[in-house]
Amino acid sequence: MQGIWSGTISFSLVAIPVRLVKAVAPGRISFRLLHGTDYAPLARKMVCPEEQDIVPPEEIIRGYELGPDHYLPITAEELASVSPERSRTIEIVEFIDMAEVDPVYLDHPYYLVPLKGGEKAYSLLAEIMRRTNRAGLAKFVLAEREYLVAVKSEQGALALVTLHYREEILPADDIAPKNGTVDEEEKGRMQRTMEAMRAEFRPERYADERREKLLELLRTKRENATVTAPVPGDEEGEGPADLVAALEEIMAEVKRKQ
Repeated sequence: MQGIWSGTISFSLVAIPVRLVKAVAPGRISFRLLHGTDYAPLARKMVCPEEQDIVPPEEIIRGYELGPDHYLPITAEELASVSPERSRTIEIVEFIDMAEVDPVYLDHPYYLVPLKGGEKAYSLLAEIMRRTNRAGLAKFVLAEREYLVAVKSEQGALALVTLHYREEILPADDIAPKNGTVDEEEKGRMQRTMEAMRAEFRPERYADERREKLLELLRTKRENATVTAPVPGDEEGEGPADLVAALEEIMAEVKRKQ
Protein backbone atom coordinates (compact mmCIF):
# COMPACT_ATOMS: atom_id res chain seq x y z
CA MET A 1 0.00 0.00 0.00
CA GLN A 2 1.38 3.38 -1.00
CA GLY A 3 2.14 5.60 1.95
CA ILE A 4 0.51 9.01 2.26
CA TRP A 5 2.59 10.14 5.24
CA SER A 6 5.22 8.71 7.55
CA GLY A 7 6.24 9.77 11.04
CA THR A 8 5.61 8.67 14.61
CA ILE A 9 2.72 8.19 17.03
CA SER A 10 3.78 9.79 20.27
CA PHE A 11 2.48 10.11 23.84
CA SER A 12 4.37 10.42 27.11
CA LEU A 13 7.71 8.61 26.48
CA VAL A 14 6.30 6.35 23.77
CA ALA A 15 7.19 6.90 20.08
CA ILE A 16 6.11 4.43 17.40
CA PRO A 17 7.25 4.88 13.77
CA VAL A 18 4.33 4.42 11.35
CA ARG A 19 3.20 4.97 7.79
CA LEU A 20 -0.26 6.31 6.91
CA VAL A 21 -2.12 4.48 4.11
CA LYS A 22 -5.65 4.48 2.70
CA ALA A 23 -8.29 2.30 4.38
CA VAL A 24 -10.95 2.56 1.66
CA ALA A 25 -10.89 2.59 -2.13
CA PRO A 26 -13.50 4.77 -3.86
CA GLY A 27 -16.09 2.54 -5.51
CA ARG A 28 -17.35 5.23 -7.84
CA ILE A 29 -16.70 4.70 -11.55
CA SER A 30 -15.66 7.90 -13.28
CA PHE A 31 -16.02 8.89 -16.92
CA ARG A 32 -14.15 11.36 -19.08
CA LEU A 33 -16.06 13.91 -21.09
CA LEU A 34 -15.35 13.38 -24.81
CA HIS A 35 -16.01 15.25 -28.02
CA GLY A 36 -18.85 13.31 -29.66
CA THR A 37 -17.43 13.59 -33.18
CA ASP A 38 -13.86 12.36 -32.67
CA TYR A 39 -13.84 11.02 -29.05
CA ALA A 40 -11.07 13.41 -28.02
CA PRO A 41 -10.99 14.06 -24.23
CA LEU A 42 -12.25 17.52 -23.40
CA ALA A 43 -10.01 19.82 -21.32
CA ARG A 44 -11.24 22.23 -18.69
CA LYS A 45 -9.88 25.75 -19.02
CA MET A 46 -10.24 28.84 -16.85
CA VAL A 47 -12.16 31.44 -18.84
CA CYS A 48 -12.86 35.00 -17.73
CA PRO A 49 -16.63 35.58 -18.29
CA GLU A 50 -16.05 39.31 -18.73
CA GLU A 51 -13.34 39.13 -21.40
CA GLN A 52 -14.22 35.66 -22.76
CA ASP A 53 -10.53 34.80 -22.83
CA ILE A 54 -8.59 31.90 -21.33
CA VAL A 55 -6.79 33.08 -18.17
CA PRO A 56 -3.15 31.92 -17.86
CA PRO A 57 -2.11 30.30 -14.53
CA GLU A 58 0.06 33.24 -13.49
CA GLU A 59 -3.00 35.54 -13.52
CA ILE A 60 -5.19 33.27 -11.34
CA ILE A 61 -5.57 34.25 -7.67
CA ARG A 62 -7.82 33.14 -4.80
CA GLY A 63 -10.66 35.20 -3.41
CA TYR A 64 -13.10 34.83 -0.50
CA GLU A 65 -16.70 35.53 -1.51
CA LEU A 66 -18.23 38.22 0.72
CA GLY A 67 -21.44 38.37 -1.29
CA PRO A 68 -22.69 38.33 -4.89
CA ASP A 69 -19.87 39.71 -7.08
CA HIS A 70 -17.92 40.87 -4.01
CA TYR A 71 -14.63 39.11 -3.27
CA LEU A 72 -11.74 39.58 -0.87
CA PRO A 73 -8.50 38.64 -2.68
CA ILE A 74 -6.02 36.49 -0.77
CA THR A 75 -2.39 36.05 -1.84
CA ALA A 76 -0.39 32.83 -1.65
CA GLU A 77 1.92 34.49 0.88
CA GLU A 78 -1.01 35.39 3.14
CA LEU A 79 -2.30 31.82 3.02
CA ALA A 80 1.17 30.46 3.80
CA SER A 81 1.41 32.75 6.85
CA VAL A 82 -1.58 31.03 8.51
CA SER A 83 -0.98 27.48 7.27
CA PRO A 84 0.37 25.05 9.90
CA GLU A 85 3.60 23.16 9.35
CA ARG A 86 3.36 19.58 8.14
CA SER A 87 3.16 17.13 11.05
CA ARG A 88 6.07 14.80 11.72
CA THR A 89 4.37 13.34 14.79
CA ILE A 90 0.84 12.32 15.69
CA GLU A 91 0.98 13.65 19.25
CA ILE A 92 -1.78 12.03 21.31
CA VAL A 93 -3.05 14.53 23.88
CA GLU A 94 -5.70 12.36 25.58
CA PHE A 95 -7.40 8.98 25.39
CA ILE A 96 -11.17 8.87 24.90
CA ASP A 97 -13.90 6.23 24.86
CA MET A 98 -14.94 5.70 21.23
CA ALA A 99 -18.43 4.73 22.41
CA GLU A 100 -18.91 8.38 23.41
CA VAL A 101 -18.12 9.68 19.92
CA ASP A 102 -21.27 10.42 17.91
CA PRO A 103 -20.89 8.83 14.42
CA VAL A 104 -21.69 12.21 12.85
CA TYR A 105 -18.17 13.31 13.87
CA LEU A 106 -16.45 10.48 11.95
CA ASP A 107 -14.99 11.60 8.63
CA HIS A 108 -12.40 9.53 6.74
CA PRO A 109 -10.57 6.34 7.81
CA TYR A 110 -6.93 5.41 7.25
CA TYR A 111 -4.63 2.62 8.43
CA LEU A 112 -1.35 3.10 10.27
CA VAL A 113 1.32 0.57 9.24
CA PRO A 114 4.24 -0.09 11.64
CA LEU A 115 7.70 0.73 10.37
CA LYS A 116 10.86 -1.22 11.19
CA GLY A 117 11.67 -1.12 14.88
CA GLY A 118 8.18 -0.19 16.01
CA GLU A 119 6.34 -3.50 15.57
CA LYS A 120 6.34 -4.52 19.25
CA ALA A 121 5.14 -1.19 20.63
CA TYR A 122 2.61 -0.95 17.78
CA SER A 123 1.07 -4.35 18.63
CA LEU A 124 1.02 -3.53 22.34
CA LEU A 125 -0.78 -0.22 21.80
CA ALA A 126 -3.33 -1.84 19.44
CA GLU A 127 -4.06 -4.58 21.98
CA ILE A 128 -4.48 -2.19 24.93
CA MET A 129 -6.75 0.05 22.86
CA ARG A 130 -8.83 -2.96 21.86
CA ARG A 131 -9.27 -4.15 25.43
CA THR A 132 -10.17 -0.73 26.78
CA ASN A 133 -12.06 0.56 23.71
CA ARG A 134 -9.97 3.69 23.99
CA ALA A 135 -8.76 5.92 21.18
CA GLY A 136 -5.99 8.48 21.17
CA LEU A 137 -7.09 12.02 20.28
CA ALA A 138 -4.60 14.18 18.40
CA LYS A 139 -4.12 17.10 16.02
CA PHE A 140 -2.56 16.17 12.68
CA VAL A 141 -1.54 18.31 9.72
CA LEU A 142 -1.80 16.77 6.25
CA ALA A 143 -1.69 18.71 2.96
CA GLU A 144 -1.73 22.09 4.75
CA ARG A 145 -4.89 21.27 6.70
CA GLU A 146 -5.03 20.61 10.42
CA TYR A 147 -7.24 17.64 11.31
CA LEU A 148 -8.63 16.41 14.58
CA VAL A 149 -7.98 12.65 14.51
CA ALA A 150 -8.64 9.56 16.60
CA VAL A 151 -6.14 6.68 16.61
CA LYS A 152 -7.91 3.43 17.47
CA SER A 153 -7.54 -0.34 17.28
CA GLU A 154 -9.05 -2.11 14.28
CA GLN A 155 -8.75 -5.92 14.00
CA GLY A 156 -5.29 -5.95 15.56
CA ALA A 157 -4.07 -2.94 13.59
CA LEU A 158 -4.07 0.78 14.31
CA ALA A 159 -6.45 2.97 12.35
CA LEU A 160 -6.63 6.73 12.12
CA VAL A 161 -9.98 8.43 11.62
CA THR A 162 -10.25 12.12 10.83
CA LEU A 163 -12.99 13.82 12.82
CA HIS A 164 -15.19 16.79 12.04
CA TYR A 165 -14.79 19.83 14.24
CA ARG A 166 -17.77 20.89 16.34
CA GLU A 167 -18.48 23.96 14.18
CA GLU A 168 -18.79 21.73 11.09
CA ILE A 169 -21.75 19.80 12.51
CA LEU A 170 -25.12 21.19 11.49
CA PRO A 171 -27.71 21.32 14.30
CA ALA A 172 -30.60 18.86 14.25
CA ASP A 173 -32.82 20.86 16.61
CA ASP A 174 -35.31 21.83 13.91
CA ILE A 175 -35.65 18.35 12.44
CA ALA A 176 -37.37 16.41 15.23
CA PRO A 177 -41.10 17.16 15.67
CA LYS A 178 -41.77 19.34 18.71
CA ASN A 179 -45.41 18.37 19.28
CA GLY A 180 -47.56 15.28 19.02
CA THR A 181 -48.34 12.32 21.23
CA VAL A 182 -47.10 8.76 20.80
CA ASP A 183 -49.72 6.04 20.79
CA GLU A 184 -48.53 3.22 23.04
CA GLU A 185 -50.05 0.53 20.82
CA GLU A 186 -48.31 1.88 17.73
CA LYS A 187 -45.10 2.24 19.71
CA GLY A 188 -45.27 -1.42 20.78
CA ARG A 189 -46.07 -2.58 17.23
CA MET A 190 -43.11 -0.69 15.80
CA GLN A 191 -40.80 -2.02 18.51
CA ARG A 192 -41.86 -5.61 17.84
CA THR A 193 -41.35 -5.14 14.09
CA MET A 194 -37.86 -3.76 14.64
CA GLU A 195 -37.00 -6.62 16.99
CA ALA A 196 -38.17 -9.18 14.41
CA MET A 197 -35.88 -7.56 11.81
CA ARG A 198 -32.85 -7.44 14.11
CA ALA A 199 -29.63 -8.78 12.56
CA GLU A 200 -25.86 -8.56 12.84
CA PHE A 201 -24.16 -6.05 10.60
CA ARG A 202 -22.54 -8.07 7.81
CA PRO A 203 -21.40 -5.70 5.04
CA GLU A 204 -20.60 -8.60 2.69
CA ARG A 205 -24.35 -9.08 2.25
CA TYR A 206 -24.64 -5.80 0.42
CA ALA A 207 -23.20 -4.48 -2.80
CA ASP A 208 -23.46 -1.44 -5.02
CA GLU A 209 -25.82 -2.92 -7.63
CA ARG A 210 -25.57 0.02 -10.00
CA ARG A 211 -21.75 -0.23 -9.96
CA GLU A 212 -21.89 -3.95 -10.73
CA LYS A 213 -24.33 -3.38 -13.60
CA LEU A 214 -22.16 -0.57 -14.92
CA LEU A 215 -19.05 -2.79 -14.81
CA GLU A 216 -20.95 -5.49 -16.69
CA LEU A 217 -22.05 -2.92 -19.27
CA LEU A 218 -18.45 -1.75 -19.75
CA ARG A 219 -17.22 -5.34 -20.04
CA THR A 220 -19.83 -6.15 -22.68
CA LYS A 221 -19.08 -3.00 -24.68
CA ARG A 222 -15.36 -3.76 -24.58
CA GLU A 223 -15.90 -7.33 -25.75
CA ASN A 224 -17.95 -5.96 -28.62
CA ALA A 225 -15.10 -3.60 -29.57
CA THR A 226 -17.00 -0.45 -28.64
CA VAL A 227 -14.09 1.10 -26.72
CA THR A 228 -13.22 4.29 -28.56
CA ALA A 229 -10.23 6.59 -28.79
CA PRO A 230 -9.44 9.84 -30.60
CA VAL A 231 -8.70 8.90 -34.20
CA PRO A 232 -8.25 10.89 -37.41
CA GLY A 233 -11.10 10.65 -39.90
CA ASP A 234 -13.36 7.58 -39.60
CA GLU A 235 -10.70 5.04 -38.64
CA GLU A 236 -11.49 2.86 -35.62
CA GLY A 237 -9.06 2.76 -32.66
CA GLU A 238 -8.45 0.19 -29.94
CA GLY A 239 -8.91 2.58 -27.00
CA PRO A 240 -6.48 4.21 -24.62
CA ALA A 241 -4.14 1.69 -22.99
CA ASP A 242 -4.67 3.17 -19.53
CA LEU A 243 -8.46 2.81 -19.78
CA VAL A 244 -8.18 -0.80 -20.94
CA ALA A 245 -5.77 -1.64 -18.13
CA ALA A 246 -8.00 0.04 -15.56
CA LEU A 247 -11.03 -1.85 -16.82
CA GLU A 248 -9.18 -5.16 -16.68
CA GLU A 249 -8.11 -4.45 -13.11
CA ILE A 250 -11.66 -3.56 -12.03
CA MET A 251 -13.12 -6.71 -13.59
CA ALA A 252 -10.42 -8.89 -12.00
CA GLU A 253 -11.31 -7.41 -8.63
CA VAL A 254 -14.99 -8.13 -9.15
CA LYS A 255 -14.27 -11.76 -10.13
CA ARG A 256 -12.11 -12.24 -7.01
CA LYS A 257 -14.97 -11.10 -4.79
CA GLN A 258 -17.51 -13.43 -6.45
